[in-house]
Amino acid sequence: MAWETVVGIETHAQLLTKSKIFSGASTAFGAAPNTQASAVDIALPGVLPVLNARAVELAIRFGIAVGANIARRSVFARKNYFYPDLPKGYQISQYEIPVVQGGTLKIILPEGEKTIHLTRAHLEEDAGKSLHEDFRGMTGIDLNRAGTPLLEIVSEPDLRGAKEAVAYAHAMHALVRWIGICDGNMQEGSFRCDANVSVRKAGDDKLGTRCEIKNLNSFRFMEHAIEFEARRQIEILEDGGKIVQETRLYDPDKNETRSMRSKEDAQDYRYFPDPDLLPLVITEEMIEQVRRAMPELPQARYGKFIAFGLLRDQANQLVASREASEFALSTFTGASKSQIESLSNWITGPLSAKLNEEDLDLGKSRVAPEQLRSLIARIDDGTLSGKMAKEVFDAMWAGEGSADEIIGKRGLKQISDSGVIEKIVDEVLAANEKQVADYRSGKEKAFNSLVGQVMKRSQGKANPAQVNEILRRKLKS
Repeated sequence: MAWETVVGIETHAQLLTKSKIFSGASTAFGAAPNTQASAVDIALPGVLPVLNARAVELAIRFGIAVGANIARRSVFARKNYFYPDLPKGYQISQYEIPVVQGGTLKIILPEGEKTIHLTRAHLEEDAGKSLHEDFRGMTGIDLNRAGTPLLEIVSEPDLRGAKEAVAYAHAMHALVRWIGICDGNMQEGSFRCDANVSVRKAGDDKLGTRCEIKNLNSFRFMEHAIEFEARRQIEILEDGGKIVQETRLYDPDKNETRSMRSKEDAQDYRYFPDPDLLPLVITEEMIEQVRRAMPELPQARYGKFIAFGLLRDQANQLVASREASEFALSTFTGASKSQIESLSNWITGPLSAKLNEEDLDLGKSRVAPEQLRSLIARIDDGTLSGKMAKEVFDAMWAGEGSADEIIGKRGLKQISDSGVIEKIVDEVLAANEKQVADYRSGKEKAFNSLVGQVMKRSQGKANPAQVNEILRRKLKS
């Protein structure tokens, strides 16, 4: 029996504000426990929340980026539940009227693009953190995170399987970093995903009972967790059982999900409008002000790269992050169409390999755009062969200067004088009579050996194309 896995993702993106959503306490990561929890954050009697305007601005920015409706009037609600790291006994969130409604996000799959619809994105405060590892037989509570501003982004159940879910998470991660609303640091908890997973028979329109896998903080863990959970549900159904709606945790050491608690429905949280907060009113002027400050979005930049003549895969690779895109755009500026093709190959090839080796993004590249352009110029004018260019590139990465400085210092100038190359070819042919005879008798490998001899005598500096042309002409005569 064929089964289909259906996934919806809830993303918690920590907004890039210096202070919390309802207090002036710092949001800086890494402070000693409970040193960044104000009277508002720990819910002392009589304190009142004051909304952070910057958090609202960043939510608007996200709404514009995904083409959503930005509510001109939205409401904050109290989401009531008890947990030791939730000081007030409720979380301030948005329920019936979120600030961002709808929108779409395109993801790239091997078979092409797919549009994922978003349900909503709403502002809310984070809870504190329970620390289980440092206290034998006890749990410590750190309230530094309490009140940290979050944008919770909820997708429709449009994703089919773990691969699509990971592609969506990658695309969302790239977008929130691109538009500058979240740093995307998954290790520090700035970007967290919950996956709602269900299965159904292929062709069935009705959704199955879903289980929510909480706090997936790596793309790899997300893929493994969804794959395991789908298998678990399929086995239960095929054995005649029923899926229980619940919240589950993923254990990466055992590669399994396990039950955490029964899954609450909205009515269990007893949402009601927060009486301490007025409705949030957003004016057209506020939206336009944010729109004017928006960077060029990935889709527009992708279209620009395609217009430059790049292949789809290359364009997709270059819009994976804003840093990569800005680097590429700066590199292509002023270059010819043929140079852009070469530059793109170098950016997505050797440069990308170097960055991966040292776990850097293009924003921290040790080879600047102008250095890469000068390298391509020396290849185009025949000064460098491909092999020499790689040597120059490695030297630029090591900080030895520009292409011209390295060429001069190392004597790396390609020989393109046909007279000089002909002389070297004549010397090689005279010294290798057997290989000449082998080639003329039909052994093509002998030609490659002769090319190698010419390159060796020229210390790798002879223009390879000219070597091939002159050698073949002389072997025919």
